[in-house]
Parts: sequence; structure tokens; C-alpha cells
Amino acid sequence: MEWLSVLPPLVAIIIVVWKKEVIMALLAAVFTSELLLATEYEHTAVYHAFIGFIERIISVVSSAGNARILIFSLLIGALLSYVRHSGGVTALVEKLVNKGIAKSKRQVGSLTMFTGMVIFIESNLSVLTAGILSRDLFDKFKMSRARLAYIIDSTSAPVCILILLNGWGAYILALLNNYDLGQSSVSVLWGTIGFNFYAIIALLLVIYTVTFDKLHGPLKATETVLHSQSSANIEHDNKTESVSDLTEETLIRPTKARFMLVPLLSMIFGMFFFMYQTGNGDITQGSGSKSVLYATCLALVIAYFLLLFSKRFSHEKLVQLGFSGIGELLPLVTIVLLSLTLGASLKELGTGLFIAGIVGEYLPLVLVVPMLFLAGAVISFSTGTSWGTFAILIPIGVPLIQTLGLPPSLVIAAILGGGIFGDHCSPISDTTCVSAIASGCDLLEHVKTQLPYALFGGALTLVGYFIISVILL
Repeated sequence: MEWLSVLPPLVAIIIVVWKKEVIMALLAAVFTSELLLATEYEHTAVYHAFIGFIERIISVVSSAGNARILIFSLLIGALLSYVRHSGGVTALVEKLVNKGIAKSKRQVGSLTMFTGMVIFIESNLSVLTAGILSRDLFDKFKMSRARLAYIIDSTSAPVCILILLNGWGAYILALLNNYDLGQSSVSVLWGTIGFNFYAIIALLLVIYTVTFDKLHGPLKATETVLHSQSSANIEHDNKTESVSDLTEETLIRPTKARFMLVPLLSMIFGMFFFMYQTGNGDITQGSGSKSVLYATCLALVIAYFLLLFSKRFSHEKLVQLGFSGIGELLPLVTIVLLSLTLGASLKELGTGLFIAGIVGEYLPLVLVVPMLFLAGAVISFSTGTSWGTFAILIPIGVPLIQTLGLPPSLVIAAILGGGIFGDHCSPISDTTCVSAIASGCDLLEHVKTQLPYALFGGALTLVGYFIISVILL
């Protein structure tokens, strides 16, 4: 009955499509998973599933890494509130426009994409920095927040997995160091860059979108609706902010760009410093979850004191603004929590391992690499985690390398690309949630508008892996 392990993610997907409600879908999926784990209790399975559901959430929150992600997601709300109400955002927008740095849609898109690419040290930091910097610029040029979410989401992870001088590279290297691949793990890892077709195609699609200002599918429809609205309602689709907040934001006058730039730059440089510090002098060995939390706290403290010393805000007002910003993000942070809970429950259920079992040694040699890519996509989509996918599939892919004589870098690249592809398509991925948070876009709208681009890139990648397998094998 191992096939039942795929039931929880299927429940989540069906409810999301049917009811358009992510939290309900995740709650149902986690309970279904816990119910399957409690079948040994027979007549009291429902009771034990209920208790297991609660305890699973407690265990997820008890994990230091997960707690950091949740706290960081909440604090970002406070930081966004400070930056928004300071007037620094509107001041920076005016400055960029007046200096000719952002005078067109192409320039705004290029600035967003470039920012995301430069900050390759950590995917969440890349998404947050590019999102915070560009939100008002996109509004000014009547570009949808869905477009912003797509650009930052499809830039961050692909860049991180291609440059590899970051926590991503260190994590994958640690997984590879456990095996004898006939060459150094470092050389195998660097060799994956040219074979990571999905990451390359995803970046090329973003470059195409930015350069030619061309949109397709649901993303084009979203932008068409936005253009039909008046300038006063330009943020109509921004569902993460209340109507009162939007009215207040339109009344905020430009002040000084430093109210945005100083906290933002402190977060970026703080991330580098904390990665170096937590890695004991080696930035590639630093803890991403610790560093991004520490950097966010640093930026929040600096933003608080900047506004306090400006004499325009009292301590009481800043506390109110901070909690107001946190409150705005509570629904999305709840989604992050339930996504992490579902991932933990599915891990114990063995969903990832069952899906990975579709890849076996009896496949035709030319189909092994394409199937590894597909397996990675399905696992990542179902569990909402690309890193967890790497941990599941690399131990399966390495024996195939050793027994079938497959090119190590090609096999590992297919696994890495599949993990990112599934992550881009998944509504329960924490990266997807953070992209929605950073851009101020509704989560389901982001998933719906990004999906056609991800599927197109995934289809091209699958064909590419088949062709390269025919040539090399």
C-alpha cells in the first residue's frame, strides 16, 4: 500500500484547484498524512491522527531551523512596514526615475533581475532584496506584482544553483562527499553548471520577459486587467495588504531614500558577514537560515532607529507599525508553517522515497537521466522542498552513476534541476511563499502565472536531457 503515500499531496493539489484555498488544502493534506501514519491504531486512527497533527506542528516549530524561517518571515512584515511608511520607498523611486536608471519597464525589470542575480549568496535574501526594491517601481510603471513575483522567484534559485559559491553549493557538496565518484566532488559539482538545463532556461526566460516586455498566458491576462484599471487602483490585486493600508500608502510623501537604502544595504552586507561568521571564516559553509534571520533583525533595528531619530515617529507609533506589518503577513506565514509541517509528515510517510522508486536500473539507459529529472520535479512539487529532494535523490542517483557508468555531473545536474523545477511549480514551497511575500502578490496568483513558464522550461529541459543522453550514452 505504499502508493497511498502520494495521497496527501494529491489532496492538497485537488483542494487548491477546487477551492482556491491554500491553508485549507494544507490542513487537509497534513491530516491525511497523519491519518495514514495512524492506521495501525485501527478504531482510534482518527483520534491519533488529530493528536499526531498537533504534535507534528509542535515538532516543526521546535526545530531551530524552522523556527528561524518562521520568525524571519514575520519580521520581514515589520521591516516592510517601516520602509513603506518612512517615505524612503517613494523617494528612491523618484530618484531612480529622475536619474534615468528606471525610466522604462525594461529598465525596471533589468534592475530587478540584476539585483536578484547579484545577491546569489542566499535565495531568500535575493528574493527579498529584489522584491522590496522593486515593488513601487513596478506599481509606477503599471507592471503587475505577479510579474515581479515571477522575475524574483525565477531568478533566485537558478542563480544560486549555477554559481554555487553559497550555502546551496556547500549543502550539495556535503551530500556528494559521502560517495566515491571517481573524481573529486568539487569537480563533479562544478561540472553540473553546463548540464543544469532548467536553471539556464529559467534565467533565459526571465531575460526574454525583461528585454522584450513580452508576457504570456495568465501573466499576460493579469497585466491586461491591471492596465484597464485607473492609476488610483493600481494595487487592486495586492491581496496581502488591506484597503486601509493602501489608502494610507498613497498618502505617504517622499522623504529621503536612505530610509529604504540603509536598512536594505545593512541586510545585504549583514548577510555576508553572518554567513562568514557562522561558517567560521568560510562563507560557503555558513548557515543560511541563521544568517538571513540575523541580517533581517539587524536591518529591522537600523530601520527602527532611523525613523525614531527622524523625529517623525514615536516609539509607540513604530511598535504599532511593526505589529501591523507582522499582522499583514500572518496568512502567508501560516502557509509556510503548514508547508513545513506537511514536508515533515510526508518524510516520515516515505512519499519522496516512493516517488523516487519510479526510477530504476531497468529503464533504457537514455531514459535514466530524463526520469531522474522528472522524479526530482515530482518529489519537489509534492513536498515543497528542493533541498529535501536533493537529499532523497542523490543517494539514488550515485549508485546509478557507479553501476551504469553514467556521467556524474549530468546525473547530479538532472537531480538539481528537477528539484528547482518542482519547487517553481509548487504552491506549498517556502520559496514560492517568500516570493509572494516579497512582491506583495497573492500566493495562488503567483503560482498560476509562473506555472506556464516553469512547465515550458521543464519540457525543454526534458527534451534536452533525452538528446544529451543519446549523444553521450
